[in-house]
Amino acid sequence: MALAQQVVPVPGPMGALTVGVTDGGLALVVFGDEPDVVLRAGERLGEPVVTDPDATAVAAAQLREYVAGERRAFDLPLDWRLTAGRQRTVLEVLFDTVPFGATVSYGELAARSGLGRGYTGARGVGSIMGSNPIPVVVPCHRVLAADGLGGFGGGLARKEWLLALEGVLTPTLDFG
Repeated sequence: MALAQQVVPVPGPMGALTVGVTDGGLALVVFGDEPDVVLRAGERLGEPVVTDPDATAVAAAQLREYVAGERRAFDLPLDWRLTAGRQRTVLEVLFDTVPFGATVSYGELAARSGLGRGYTGARGVGSIMGSNPIPVVVPCHRVLAADGLGGFGGGLARKEWLLALEGVLTPTLDFG
C-alpha cells in the first residue's frame, strides 16, 4: 500500500488542492501544494508517499468537476484512518447529512453527532472542523457559526468561495 498524491490546480482563492489516495480511498485533501503535509500523513498511515496519476485520477477528476460547478456530490470511497473517535463520528455525520448547497451550525452538528447541545459541543465541533483531513469532500466549509461564517482551516476566502460556488453566498465581484 501507499499514499498516492497529486496536486490539482483549481480556480480563485483555492489555488490548488493536493489529494492523497490509498488503496482504501481518498484519505487526504490539502489546500495548496503542501508536500510536507502529505509526508506527515503518509507517516501516520505507515505508508510511503508516491506519485501515481492512475491512483489519484478519479479523486482529482471529481474535485476538478466540483470546483468547475459540474459536480454536486462526491462518490469516492473514503479512507477515514486519519480520523478517530469523536472526530470521525462528527465528520461522518457531516458527510452523510449536509449536502451541496446546505449548511449546518456548529451546535446543530454537535447535536446530530451526539456531542450535546450548547457551547461545549459547538466548540468541540469547531476544533474537529479545523482538523478535518478531507476538506471540500467532507464539507467542513458548510458548517457555520450561529452568528456568521465562523472559521475555516483553509482560510475565510476559501470558505466564502466554496459557499458561493454552492449558491449559499453571493459571489464577490472580481475586477482583477
